[in-house]
Amino acid sequence: MEERRKNRRMELVSKLLIKRMDAEGEPREVNIEVTDASKTGVGFVCGERLEKGAVYESFLTIWTKEVLHAFLEIVRAADREDGRYEYGAIFIGMSEQDASRIAAYDTIETFGE
Repeated sequence: MEERRKNRRMELVSKLLIKRMDAEGEPREVNIEVTDASKTGVGFVCGERLEKGAVYESFLTIWTKEVLHAFLEIVRAADREDGRYEYGAIFIGMSEQDASRIAAYDTIETFGE
């Protein structure tokens, strides 16, 4: 499979709490498992069906235990055999400072290889 990411992916042990931004009604938070992250986006798994193209608010806890606030646009969605769903999303409006925090982790991991 051809790699289409602009930046190297990395795995983070973390969770996101998300709520859909473009829908009426009461927002609800959903826990998700982050499988990989880069400066421009994140991959994750969750038990809820999310819509491709939808935008969700997120609070990403990174390896330093800092919480990064960003908006995610779902760009890839796939069903998994375990009944959960796998997603790829790009960051929308993430500050350069927060993106640099993710990139710094990538640099440290690459240096250690």
